[in-house]
Amino acid sequence: MADAIPKIQILKGAELNLSAATYQIHDEGHTLGNPLRWMLMKNPKVEFCGYSLPHPSENHFHLRVQMYDNLSSLTALLTALADLDKLFETIDDTYKESLQRDPIERWDEES
Repeated sequence: MADAIPKIQILKGAELNLSAATYQIHDEGHTLGNPLRWMLMKNPKVEFCGYSLPHPSENHFHLRVQMYDNLSSLTALLTALADLDKLFETIDDTYKESLQRDPIERWDEES
């Protein structure tokens, strides 16, 4: 059995204190890459953040994070992931409440 690939890997070339690092995030693409970049850039301590998909046939993306004041980019990444999770939960809850509360048209499709 093959070894499991970790969800997040730190690529070579990262600063020792992780103030600047490139992360490889497996089994994800633009759907997570763009919102994660957006959430990281909302953090005023993040100097730079960008992501790229190395090749369309590869199922991962690279995320580059550089911090001000030698702060840890890993801490910023984990915080951004937690903040995105909260945001998505809020969106899901609001959507479900709206479905229950608001009148919507429903129909059964016959085959």
